[in-house]
Amino acid sequence: MPHHEQQTKLWTKTFIVLTFSSFLLFLNLQMLLSSFPSHVKTEFMAGDITVSLVTSVFAASAIATRFITALLMRKIHRNVILMAGLAIAAITTGLYVVASSIGSLLLMRVGYGIGFGMASTIIPTLVSQIIPGGRIGEGIGYFGLSTSLAMSIGPVIGLNVMKQYGFHTLALLGTAVVILIFPVMLLTRSIPPEPKKRVRSMTANAGKPTFNTALLIPAILNVFLSVTYSGILSFIALFGESVQLEQVGLFFLFNAFTIILIRPISGRLFDSKGHAAVLIPAAICVAASLTVLSYTDSMAMLILSALLYGLGFGAIQPTLQAWMLRSTPKEQHGMANSMFYNSTDVGVAVGAILLGAISSVTNYGTMYRYSAGFMIVFLLSYLLFRFFQAKWNRQADEAA
Repeated sequence: MPHHEQQTKLWTKTFIVLTFSSFLLFLNLQMLLSSFPSHVKTEFMAGDITVSLVTSVFAASAIATRFITALLMRKIHRNVILMAGLAIAAITTGLYVVASSIGSLLLMRVGYGIGFGMASTIIPTLVSQIIPGGRIGEGIGYFGLSTSLAMSIGPVIGLNVMKQYGFHTLALLGTAVVILIFPVMLLTRSIPPEPKKRVRSMTANAGKPTFNTALLIPAILNVFLSVTYSGILSFIALFGESVQLEQVGLFFLFNAFTIILIRPISGRLFDSKGHAAVLIPAAICVAASLTVLSYTDSMAMLILSALLYGLGFGAIQPTLQAWMLRSTPKEQHGMANSMFYNSTDVGVAVGAILLGAISSVTNYGTMYRYSAGFMIVFLLSYLLFRFFQAKWNRQADEAA
């Protein structure tokens, strides 16, 4: 293949296989995450705060693991970390079937967070290093479909399998999904080699601080977005019961429809126009979606809310990730991806606890209106950042 084509081609075998592997990893996560609240409530007679702990301890262990993984990548070959992470995720998913108490279940959630944290840091790092530089928004947009589709399809599969066959069958199915990644990756030989340039850069920068402050704003914005997703993931099934909507799981399917539609468009828009063109209208969509959801008492309102949420969420997430990757050199992409997924998990963990507490003293409708408030804070924070950025740029121009 000519060098120029290698530099500009996006849909390579490696890109496709890594994207599919990411889909399987996140499918395993989302299938079980959506079903844990009902399982914990019925099996262990737990309250809303205890239910939120099941999400939070997983998120906390995944966050800690990603920081460690970003450091380990300097000393241990990333393929070893990836395979170890996938193995831990598969084993701990299988072990859910023997959990006999809240304590043992929480312990397994910590173990799963470690495995998931390792694998979910390595796969996006591999992908970001093979996407052509000028197509980073588009490439991350398509790659991000793996996460978004899993977020949309996983809960539907999880809730239906659990309803029909029980939690144990669901845990075994989740284990099989992770195990499938091994033959997919190994038989296609699609793990790209460690770039020599990256190794030299890391050696040259050994001992120097690697934190990039340019990542802070998009990471904070991603926390706000993820709080809203946590409210949907953790409580939509219980909300459906409270308003007597039996097919509330359809939210995720209609959500997936607009995510698939918007991802490629938002990626190309980011590459050509920058993040403002995507983030401002998308944040308004998410806030509107949650407001509609808070008053939902019919399937038509649920579908409208899902379509709006998919448009907003599906545009914001890849834009924030691409923004973070564009703000860092390739040798720091591991750190950028780690911070992106960590900010997602922080938002999910905070959201599970905070929104769980709100729902326990009010109701689910009120909770979703508070959740919409997080997107107003998202929008105001972003506009404030743009204002100060323009001011700093003017001062820099005047000084020059």
